[in-house]
Amino acid sequence: MTYNNELFGAFIVPTGIGASIGGYAGDASAYARKFAQKSRLIVNPNVVNAGGFSGITNKMLYVEGFSIDSFFKGEINLIPACNNKIGIVYDCAIPNDVLNVHINTQNAVKTVYGVDLNDFEETEEAVGVEFYVNNEGISVGNVKNISTVENACEKLINNGCDAIAIVCLFEEPESDNENYSKGIGVDPVGGVEAIISHAISKKFKVPCAHSPAFIDYQIKPELVNSKAAAEYITPTFLPCILLGLSNAPQITTNLTQGINIKDLDYLIMPYNSLGSTPVFEALSKGIKVFAIKENKTELDVTKEKLFPNSDIIEVETYDQAYEQLFVS
Repeated sequence: MTYNNELFGAFIVPTGIGASIGGYAGDASAYARKFAQKSRLIVNPNVVNAGGFSGITNKMLYVEGFSIDSFFKGEINLIPACNNKIGIVYDCAIPNDVLNVHINTQNAVKTVYGVDLNDFEETEEAVGVEFYVNNEGISVGNVKNISTVENACEKLINNGCDAIAIVCLFEEPESDNENYSKGIGVDPVGGVEAIISHAISKKFKVPCAHSPAFIDYQIKPELVNSKAAAEYITPTFLPCILLGLSNAPQITTNLTQGINIKDLDYLIMPYNSLGSTPVFEALSKGIKVFAIKENKTELDVTKEKLFPNSDIIEVETYDQAYEQLFVS
């Protein structure tokens, strides 16, 4: 099933479920980059987003979660792209000083990397983001006014943008998970970020990603766990999503164009988060699925519990999956 005579895989770490690898700030990047040295690789933003850094490479296809599900279902194809025209949506609730920091950031990314930032638009109304970690340890939340984000996106797309970055105002999360800086538990904002990006992907079928804006943008001097460190040394997380979106694949419902699910050779997932669309669809289509035991989440959906008779390949480490795919 190789694409253009090279292996083609997907490396996914679901957002907001406390993955021990990839549940923080780009801490799955090094693992994904190794696989991408040997094959073309779909990654969800959670894998490579790292605040002011990004683990993205030119062998990776940066695809938001809803679009990944649609791809695995065979509803869309992915068309490799280069230097997308990115539009940015800013929540009008963001205070002016915080907005200025983000505009300076977007201009720096444009200057340094040559990213094509086509335009930005403020929402007409406050977005109203709420988020928390539920009793099961999963990051969840609510968006009171997603329609105002959709309206801003529509303006940008009509003005020629073909990828969308979204920045909404979030209240400070420290009280929701004080252990996050220690590399323990769940990123409290990940779940509601996925709600926002899923909605825009579903409606407009364009590459998109979300970055939160916080009122307190001062950099704290306290030492934190290395897995979370990328988020503690920058006042804004905007650079990583702009770098990912710049070359993110375009989405098409014309299944005769671009990359199809039939081209996929393998899927890499955390050990106990196997109850997702990509896993079900990969198994039904005969695509190899690897469950990585060194990467566990707050979920408890394992091969043994959900797919006891399946061909899911359980391995201890990402390195072992790599060896099976590329060395053996």
